[in-house]
Amino acid sequence: MSIQPALRERIQIVLDAHRVVLFMKGQPNAPQCGFSAKAVGILSGLGVPFHGVDVLADAEIRDGIKVFGNWPTIPQLYIAGELVGGSDIIEQLVNSGELHALLGLPAPDRSLPSIRMSETAATAIGNAMADVPAGTGLHLSIDAAFNAQFALKEISGNALVVPLRGLNLYIDVISAPRANGMEIDWVEDVRGAGLAIRNPNAPAPVQALGVSALGERIAAGDITVIDVRPSADRVLAPFPPAHQVLDERSLPTLAALPKDTALAFLCHHGNSSRQAAEHFRGLGFHNVYNIEGGIDAWAQQIDPGVPRY
Repeated sequence: MSIQPALRERIQIVLDAHRVVLFMKGQPNAPQCGFSAKAVGILSGLGVPFHGVDVLADAEIRDGIKVFGNWPTIPQLYIAGELVGGSDIIEQLVNSGELHALLGLPAPDRSLPSIRMSETAATAIGNAMADVPAGTGLHLSIDAAFNAQFALKEISGNALVVPLRGLNLYIDVISAPRANGMEIDWVEDVRGAGLAIRNPNAPAPVQALGVSALGERIAAGDITVIDVRPSADRVLAPFPPAHQVLDERSLPTLAALPKDTALAFLCHHGNSSRQAAEHFRGLGFHNVYNIEGGIDAWAQQIDPGVPRY
């Protein structure tokens, strides 16, 4: 299968304009598949600015990029115009330190996190793993939103190995600092039985903020409002108070703000802003708000001069 010259040129222009490009499903602040979310989580965890291309929004790019790099799946990471691979390859390279080298970063910190596991949890996990094939291990990953996921999969040799009560827990170098201080227990209650995890590193949940309270916070000057709407919507109904705009150019700057900065995210009705707020919560911000009702509520309750749409 060949690629049309015009489409090849479109892709090449993107690669020439950005050193790190991730062709993905969804946007960096709202991935639309688990594999894209994993890739975004790794790059964000490394603090690497990157350009995301949403293949779901462009059918030509979605099909063409697979031919362009002779790689059949999405996401695809390019560095300096060269294809690196998909999410599994990205994970392997970050654990080995090769991705750090490609990005010009220092070698990864391979310090083992401090994790506590109760005897009850160790016994339950050990019983569940009694018949797993040789070469299979229990892997722990913690995404940017501090969701912990356990999986039984092949031992690659590059993951960190944390010994816990006779068990080996394999964890990638991005998840390791997120897991430091974690406690793993086994609980049984009316809902059933399963693992219970306490992670002291997880940021506080995103908080709801009404437009009246937002107005008070703006007047006090103790909150930063970030408008996540598309540019056409922002032109149609501008948000009058001082604020920031979230797009691919501003994302690295906003992500570098002090993690105790109070951030309030604004969209049309409060839905896409909630996704953006969760993304920044996953980056470690612990004072994050979603503006309930969005610009529409602001126009109805605070400033009728703002057009409704």
